[in-house]
Parts: sequence; structure tokens; C-alpha cells
Amino acid sequence: MFEIVRAGGWLMLPIVLCSITAGAIIIERLWTLRYKRVVPADLAAKVWYWVEQEQLDERHIHALRDSSPLGRILSAGLSSRDSDRDVMKEKIEDTGRHVVHELERFLNPLGTIAAISPLLGLLGTVIGMVKVFSAIQTHGVGNPTVLAGGISEALITTAAGLSVAIPSLMAYRYLRGRVDSLVVQMEQEAIKLVETIHGGERRAQDRNS
Repeated sequence: MFEIVRAGGWLMLPIVLCSITAGAIIIERLWTLRYKRVVPADLAAKVWYWVEQEQLDERHIHALRDSSPLGRILSAGLSSRDSDRDVMKEKIEDTGRHVVHELERFLNPLGTIAAISPLLGLLGTVIGMVKVFSAIQTHGVGNPTVLAGGISEALITTAAGLSVAIPSLMAYRYLRGRVDSLVVQMEQEAIKLVETIHGGERRAQDRNS
């Protein structure tokens, strides 16, 4: 492996660094974006139980905020549950933007790696071909050994760039789709929370009137 990297020339160094960075991002995001970590299955039911039993207090809200990204969004809404509906929604939306930003962390660098890796390979191809033509000018075409170095460098860097770009792009698309799915689920739970609290208040007012 080391011989192949060395044969690819100095451009193999940024390609290798891109592959290491992409691998680290993919592993970290797969661990961070687990459904049970972001939107725990029993979290919403626990919140509804606290609300129905009138057991919701600052201790529960603080624990909810620290539990998960969904918990942060729901706790923001519950902290302003005594405010108007619009104020509650604004608090949820503001917290939601921060949560989504955290979920999307490192995805842009991963997409950048997927985009620049084949370009680095292409640059290596160009440099390798320049070396080939320089060797032809100096030694002619009679000695294939002289040409082999530039050709191998061109092919190795192209293959290495594509080998990094293809899995990086696939992982980027997959992780982006997972973030979108998680965001939709969190939005549904947040809307349900707003409707449950303020919808119940509206129904109570209608009965009293």
C-alpha cells in the first residue's frame, strides 16, 4: 500500500488526508444521528404523561433538555407553555434551528471532500501526463520505462480520488436523508405539543363561554 501511495506522487497526501477525514466524519455522524439518540421512542409519551398528570416542573424540563435533541426542542416549548401560542412556536422554532444546525455538523465538509477528491485525482492525472510528455521530449518514445512513471502516477491518483469520492458522496447523501427524516419527526412532535397545550386551553375556554 505504501508503495502505491508513493508511486502516486505528492498529490496522494491530500487524497489520503481526505479519506481519513471522511472516514472519521462518517463514523461520528452515524453514531450521533442514531434515531434512538435523537428522537427516543418513549420520550414523547413521557412528556404527555407529565403534562396530563400535572407533574411537569423545572426539574423535569431540565432533564428533558439534556436528554436528546428532541428533548431540547420540547423543553423549549414547555418552558414557555404559559405564553401565547405564537411565542411558544417561536421558542420551538428558534431552538429547532440550533438543533438542526448541530445535526448537520460536518456534513458540508463531507460533501466538500466528495467534490474535491476526484478533482485532486484529475490534477494528478494532468501532472502525470505532463511528466510523460516531458520524458518524451527528453528521451523520445523508444524507452517505455521512462514513460511508465508518469503514466502510473496519473492512473493511481485518478483511482485514489474516485475511491475516496464515491463512498464519501454516498455517505453524504445517506446522512443528509437521515437528518431530513429526523427533522420531520421532531417537527411532528413539536406541532403535537403546541396543539395539545394550546388546543386544550382553547377547548376549555370554549366550554366556559
